[in-house]
Amino acid sequence: MDVKAAEERIKYLSDTLKYHNKKYYIDDAPEIEDFEYDALLRELEELENAYPQFKREDSPAVTVGGAALKLFSEVTHTVKMESLQDVFSFEELYAFAEKIDTSRTTFSVEPKIDGLSVSLEYKDGLFFRGSTRGDGVTGEDVTANLMQIKSIPKAIRFDGELEVRGEVYMPKKSFERLTERQELMGEAPAKNPRNAAAGSLRQKNPKIVKERGLDIFVFNIQKITGREFSSHIETLDFVKSLGFHTLPTYKRCKTIEEAAEEIRRIGDSRGGLPYDIDGAVVKVDNLEYRRELGSTAKYPKWAAAFKYPPEEKETVLKSIEINVGRTGALTPTAVFDPIRLAGTTVSRATLHNEDFITSKGIGIGDTVTVRKAGDIIPEVLSVSKKGENSSVYKMPDKCPSCGSPVTREAGEAVLRCTNADCPAQLLRHLIHFTSRDAMDIEGLGPAMLEQLLGAGLIHSIDDIYSIDYEEVKKLDRVGEKSAENLKNAIEKSKQNDAAKLVFAFGIRHIGSKAAALLTEHFGSVEAIEAASAAEIETIDGIGGVLAESAAEFFALPETAAMLERLKKSGVNMKSLKEVRDTRFAGMTFVLTGTLPTYTRSEASDIIESFGGKTSSSVSKKTSFVLAGEEAGSKLDKANKLGVKVINEDEFREMIR
Repeated sequence: MDVKAAEERIKYLSDTLKYHNKKYYIDDAPEIEDFEYDALLRELEELENAYPQFKREDSPAVTVGGAALKLFSEVTHTVKMESLQDVFSFEELYAFAEKIDTSRTTFSVEPKIDGLSVSLEYKDGLFFRGSTRGDGVTGEDVTANLMQIKSIPKAIRFDGELEVRGEVYMPKKSFERLTERQELMGEAPAKNPRNAAAGSLRQKNPKIVKERGLDIFVFNIQKITGREFSSHIETLDFVKSLGFHTLPTYKRCKTIEEAAEEIRRIGDSRGGLPYDIDGAVVKVDNLEYRRELGSTAKYPKWAAAFKYPPEEKETVLKSIEINVGRTGALTPTAVFDPIRLAGTTVSRATLHNEDFITSKGIGIGDTVTVRKAGDIIPEVLSVSKKGENSSVYKMPDKCPSCGSPVTREAGEAVLRCTNADCPAQLLRHLIHFTSRDAMDIEGLGPAMLEQLLGAGLIHSIDDIYSIDYEEVKKLDRVGEKSAENLKNAIEKSKQNDAAKLVFAFGIRHIGSKAAALLTEHFGSVEAIEAASAAEIETIDGIGGVLAESAAEFFALPETAAMLERLKKSGVNMKSLKEVRDTRFAGMTFVLTGTLPTYTRSEASDIIESFGGKTSSSVSKKTSFVLAGEEAGSKLDKANKLGVKVINEDEFREMIR
């Protein structure tokens, strides 16, 4: 490679890795597998070593990938939370050990949990603060959310200061429950337990964190007063004695060869573990020698993370099953000869959608390569060998559940059933209708809904409000008390704001924000029902697609009949949005950048409480752009259009 090509490649790799760092650490939505990321990082490190003149100060090879989000207040770590040097083979492991005087230390080996790294701080025995790693120097204060994790002790028998580092993770069973619910709700399921754990811990509502079933393993003492230790293993034994969850297995190994054997053992057992691991960590056990070895700009010199490659297997595709979701989406699933993969036997894997099947050329009878995404969800990667008589699979043109025609809208990758009364969609509709962000009916979860459907007690959404509670009492494991609680929850839901009801209908493209805009603008569900698509589209924040979707839904005869039944049951149809005064009436605000004290949600609530509206895009109709730090293209557009731009101080003056 010539010098010019090396410079261009280093720039490309740096920019690409920064993008994927943001997707992984900040957005919790990675687009590539860990192994692909590690390969890119390794290439960058090698090129920067060969051409140091092109190495940037902010190179991903020398910086920790995360950053503190603005959702929570920042915490400056008292001890830097470093990342680990990765090794991908035993040859690289031995090369790491060659830089260490093995006569001065033994090694510790422990599984590497795939989760979100956090710091837990204690003063005089009480847990007072917890934070994410962020960029290693600055993280996010997530104390309230960490308080919801049962395995984190809120008080310990230790006087003085203690800071420990741990990995918050989502157990496989919790992850499976979460993705099952997401799929039933018609939502995109979390890709892997690590993303699910990170996304859960960054929720603004601690109640959600509690429901997600997160756990933690503590693996290091960052800081301690009044105690001294000579080895890492000794510190793990100590924190375990205080009541912290430590890794079930951590082992002291006399030689690097013994450490390698332990790494192999952990790798062989990972499929049967109740949590996800992506490697094993080897550390110098002698703490004094650790301090002498020190760290590079990014990694400690006394530790390495051995990364296991993703396991892939070949099998013969026997058939393709089609599942119908809440929104009528048809999802293909591969059925194949059972294979042992990542510790479990699998015989099914997702095929995503029609375009995926076509692009991969997948047909029944083909030999396909399968792996588990994040070691959890089986997916077909490619066709490794075409079957003798196979042809590319064609998705059905009729719904397998009800026989109705299916359609594919422009810009979408999925086929959908056109029948709103399709039986396969009903359960998923009901789950969405009763969910927290919709009608929020406590006790009416998927299991109870399945029972009610199976017993013939409900046949549609509105049937929820005319349930025979005497019959409910007869259901398995329900009883009088549960039936009474369910009755009270259903009655309570009748008083919800109409925005929750509109969102609960599950209208395509209409999320909770759009539902709120609709009900606030028209004042009632009846008024929305009477509105045309053109009238709906006049609302700031509602585009043509959303307007057409809402108008089509409310124009259906079955919708009119359902609304009438809901009204007769006493379900509220009006907006309950309180407006203190109307000083912002007729005004539209656009928020951009990070405000010093208000979150966007808080600022939006204030604007709406004074009769104003918020929009996601700047236009000539925009009254004000409320701009904070790092305001981007919206600020530029406001200046171009001559829209007045205000800061938070000016906004505060407006609401006094």
